[in-house]
Amino acid sequence: MIKFFLMVNKQGQTRLSKYYEHVDINKRTLLETEVIKSCLSRSNEQCSFIEYKDFKLIYRQYAALFIVVGVNDTENEMAIYEFIHNFVEVLDEYFSRVVSLMIMFNLDKVHIILDEMVLNGCIVETNRARILAPLLILDKMSES
Repeated sequence: MIKFFLMVNKQGQTRLSKYYEHVDINKRTLLETEVIKSCLSRSNEQCSFIEYKDFKLIYRQYAALFIVVGVNDTENEMAIYEFIHNFVEVLDEYFSRVVSLMIMFNLDKVHIILDEMVLNGCIVETNRARILAPLLILDKMSES
């Protein structure tokens, strides 16, 4: 099960965070700082899976953007690794280009995409067309 989902730039600034378990705001800040520090300090040659406290971190880097997913011990690391890639492909299909500024200015749409893919910490959809369908309907409604 997914515990949290983070999108972070190379400077360590969180661009998107979504928690699937309750974590106090003060603890979130500390958790994000530690998680980001541990991921950003690793080289490209090192594994993208990290054992951290009572869960695992799976992360992927796309240019200046890091996507970090915290999962429990029973989750399949490769499945989450591919989920991250699928998420970026969906963003790329919708926005044409995935960059930090795009996420900041379209945070609501990025959350809609993530909510279509993950429900209560479980991956429920991976089909790009079905993930983007609600967003495309919203876009049509806002145009008219």
